[in-house]
Formats: sequence, structure tokens, C-alpha cells
Amino acid sequence: MYRILRAHGETGDRRRHGTHPPRVKPELVATRPNQVYSWDITKLHGPAKWTYYYLYTVIDIYSRYVPGWMLARAERASLAEALLEETILKQGIERDQLTIHADRGSPMIAKPVAHLLADLGVTKSHSRPRTSNDNPYIESHFRTLKYRPDFPKTFGSFEDAHAHCGRFFSWYNEEHRHSGIGLHTPANVHYGRATAIRDKRAAVLMAAYASHPERFVRKAPEPPALPTVAWINRPGDVATKRD
Repeated sequence: MYRILRAHGETGDRRRHGTHPPRVKPELVATRPNQVYSWDITKLHGPAKWTYYYLYTVIDIYSRYVPGWMLARAERASLAEALLEETILKQGIERDQLTIHADRGSPMIAKPVAHLLADLGVTKSHSRPRTSNDNPYIESHFRTLKYRPDFPKTFGSFEDAHAHCGRFFSWYNEEHRHSGIGLHTPANVHYGRATAIRDKRAAVLMAAYASHPERFVRKAPEPPALPTVAWINRPGDVATKRD
């Protein structure tokens, strides 16, 4: 009997199985601030074992500016919903202007967050499962936070962790010269001050070149270029040099 069934291909499992379509690779492009945000949550170690504080962070992938962050004692969709709504309203985001990208953690895919974004006219995007490089900007940002010399192994209290994060984000937005945006601060790029600053840098360099051309062997100096485009998984039709 089994020989007959095998000959007709009937010996396999005949039960119905669920099928899932392949996850689509996110391809996002930003050519100006407030066009694509990325957000995630990272853990900060508290004073005791198994004690963590949760740092919610939103970053603009074009300017690298952090428009919103929050430290909490728990990882909840309601907290993420409040942070995203406050950030979007504070930045004056209009309908159909912004895309927000995140991984597939439970707060990121929660229905309250999805409903909020839909109500505000914001497009949501998610990383593919087990694909860490689908969300590179926020992961790089967390690395900057945790690899600074003043970042402690543990925080003595929630208040201590909150104060540290406040100092970090103030430094990061207003003082940090980011190599990915032409050595400008994220705030200057985000709020449109970078072009004037680059022009001043160019004038200083040209004055130095005019005074001592022998110091510049190959060509006249010029400041690093400003960003023109940023992306997550570069689409095939984007040919502009990455910032």
C-alpha cells in the first residue's frame, strides 16, 4: 500500500499548513530633515542585578538629530505612543510627511502605536526579522551613547540615569561634530544652519590657502560636503553619493 502511495506522491503530510509571505526589505530615503525617523529602545543597567531602565530614542536619519527621548522603568506600548505623539507634534510634522522606522519589538508593532501613526498621517516601516542592519542609524547612535568614556557600567538610581541621558543628548545634538554630516552638529543640520556655517569654513580655508599655498600640495582646501541624502537599504534608483 505504501509503495502505491509513494508512487503517486501521497505519503507526505497532507494537513493544511499556514504560509507567510516573504518580508519586504524596507527601502527608505530622506533628502531633508523630518522625513524619515528611526526609533528603538535600549536597556541601561540599574544598581541591582536584573534591574534595568529603558531608554526610548527617536532619531532623524538625515540630520542625525534626536527630536525625542524618554527614560522609563518599563517597556510599554503606551509609553512609546506618548513619546512619538509628543515628538511629532513638537516638530510640527504634517500629514503624509513622515515615515517612522522601527524593528519588530512588541512596543513597535503594538496596535496603539499603529493607530496613533495612522491618525497623525505618519507612515510606519519595520525591519525584517533577524536583520539587524535594517535599522542602522539608531543602533549606531546607541553605540555612541554606550562607548563614551563617561558611560557607567551601572547607574545608581533612575534619577542618576535620567540626568546622564539629559547631558548626553544635549551634547550629542548641540556639540557633537558628526562625521556622517560633514562634521556639523545634528542641530545645525536639522534646523538649516549648516549651509551658512560651511560657507564660513570655506572662507577661512581659502584665506589660509591664499596666505600659504605651499602648505596645500594637491589642491585648494574645502570643508566636507553637506549631506544630500540618507537611506535605509539604498533603493536602486538612488544614485546620489551617501552622506
